[in-house]
Amino acid sequence: MNKNQFNSLLTLIVPQIIDKITENSNITEINAINQFYHSRLYSELSDEETKLWHYSPLLLYTMYQDELLTGTYDYPEEA
Repeated sequence: MNKNQFNSLLTLIVPQIIDKITENSNITEINAINQFYHSRLYSELSDEETKLWHYSPLLLYTMYQDELLTGTYDYPEEA
């Protein structure tokens, strides 16, 4: 996947995660965006080599919640 394709994919995934954050917490969209972009999950998601981008936005949201609650998250096992 080239850099433009990867960036396009992120622009589809990230807003869905932000929507989940704002739906399920009592913060504004701006705060959700800031918090997510400063998370370890986003840092790893934005690195194509981690392959996190192939997980669903819902699963990535769950991983983000784990990071908020515990400071870490686990990579889901492949089926």
